Amino acid sequence: MSGKVIQLRTPLGPEVLELHAGDRVELSGLVFTARDEAHLRMQKEGIPFDPKGAVIYHCGPVIQDKRVIAAGPTTSARMNELSGFLFEKGVRGLIGKGGMGATVREQLKGRGVNFAFTGGCAALASSHMTLMDVFFEDLGMAEAVWAIELDRLPLVVGIDAHGNDIFDAARDHADAAFRSYPGKPPHGR
Repeated sequence: MSGKVIQLRTPLGPEVLELHAGDRVELSGLVFTARDEAHLRMQKEGIPFDPKGAVIYHCGPVIQDKRVIAAGPTTSARMNELSGFLFEKGVRGLIGKGGMGATVREQLKGRGVNFAFTGGCAALASSHMTLMDVFFEDLGMAEAVWAIELDRLPLVVGIDAHGNDIFDAARDHADAAFRSYPGKPPHGR
């Protein structure tokens, strides 16, 4: 990971294939929120926006008076089995928290990346956002697909297009540290 912050704008192109897990990014441009119900609806009825180069943000934002009030990430692993069709249609990026499974890691190879955004930072996220449109509003605020314009949202590449995954690396490091611990874990755990 270098100290350099990479500026990206949607729609994303082949430049994302050069990113590496751990790279710091500031993302600008249009992104689309989607959680479980939105993924299921898009599988059944089609994607209501141009998916080519698109970025999906795993998020159920709080919207008030046509403004994004809070937009913290949802646990991305919930969408592990629901994301494959998006990559087939040209989606290049996902944003969420906590990483994703091995299936998604394989599906991203040569296609796109998973960006990580820190949970608990919903107000910070919304300060980089302007609400543009909504699709599937009948699903309710948290599940609708919101089109949001980003202005330099700070992200980290969690899974790159080469199969590298910062979450797997962190788990491996933690497991090794735990196995090498000479006695009982601290505080009797």
